[in-house]
Amino acid sequence: MERSDSLDLQKVKESLNEREERFLLPLAAHSKDAIRRFPDERIDTGHRQNYAVDSDRILHSLAYTRYIDKTQVFYLVDNDHITHRVLHVQLVSKISRAIGRFLGLNEDLIEAIALGHDIGHCPFGHDGERYLSELCEAHGMGPFRHNIQSVRFLDKIERKGRGLNLTLQVLDGILCHDGEIHTQALCPQREKTFQTFDQEIANKAADPDIPITPMTLEGCVVRMADTISYIGRDIEDAIRLNLIKRSQLPKPSVARLGDTNGTIVYNLVTDVIKNSFQKTAVAFSPEVSKALKGFREFNLNEIYLNAKIKPEAGKIGRVFQVLFERYLKDLDQGNDASIIFTDYLDGMSDEYKNNTTHAEIVRDFISGMTDEYFLRQCPQEIRPKRITGRF
Repeated sequence: MERSDSLDLQKVKESLNEREERFLLPLAAHSKDAIRRFPDERIDTGHRQNYAVDSDRILHSLAYTRYIDKTQVFYLVDNDHITHRVLHVQLVSKISRAIGRFLGLNEDLIEAIALGHDIGHCPFGHDGERYLSELCEAHGMGPFRHNIQSVRFLDKIERKGRGLNLTLQVLDGILCHDGEIHTQALCPQREKTFQTFDQEIANKAADPDIPITPMTLEGCVVRMADTISYIGRDIEDAIRLNLIKRSQLPKPSVARLGDTNGTIVYNLVTDVIKNSFQKTAVAFSPEVSKALKGFREFNLNEIYLNAKIKPEAGKIGRVFQVLFERYLKDLDQGNDASIIFTDYLDGMSDEYKNNTTHAEIVRDFISGMTDEYFLRQCPQEIRPKRITGRF
């Protein structure tokens, strides 16, 4: 028996869009204004709002699943309490949504950007990125950058080369997250289209040092939250592994932000909210920005560049080279028994295969690997050893 009072979900969606008009900051990114590269009838006629759909598409992607075994900072360490990429991404999402809620921004957009921002990271974090980048340049592709690769996975590779058709606002926030760059304030560059976005990717690929800024306040929040989420967490991991001592932390930064991850996060988040509320930019105060910069410099010198955490770096670099050349040879020779055919190219769209060079296919395949999958492909004689206990 048909119900005459059946719920019209389209009207519910309209009411949600209207609620955004009432409660979000006027400069926030409203769901109804989202831009997609291709029309999507399922969204246009469905009851889901744009950025909520994007968040779910990323969450259910194969690339997101592989976060579970990707390095954040410390690799080959047998310690269940060290941060992996998947936890970092969850922390970025949580912290950025908390900031966005206070600032009256779109939390669905923030979540989508946060969940997707590091999908392009290859095995073994920034060290792996450096090794893969050297190989990419040697094969005429230009340097490898994980933020560009994140967009590539979501826009060109997922769904067997069809992509997820995410909104411009989400893809832009992912491209522009650049959490390694220290910035006191970010003012969004709003007037972007897919044409200018594609050109920005090309410019960034040609010159990685070109600065890029998100087109939304939500993207700016995620970029700030990226730093907030890892700066104190990396310190706690390093202390847990006996790499540094809490007493070594820079005193001026400690005096302003504290010496534990919880206190550091709380003070940074509070400062961003106070200095960004009802403003056209997302910003730290000058004093907090200086203290944060002090922690960043300390982490770089005492943690990220510390030779103690990289005893097997030479072997890992060698494995990147061996695997890259192996898969490139398999493609050139049409060795369809190779895992690059069976595990990656099988079922991939003709558009992807016909418009992607063999070297680019190898780059895409290797960059998508988890640490463990990568290690399983290693020749035994150069397999890196794990680190047990502490440094």
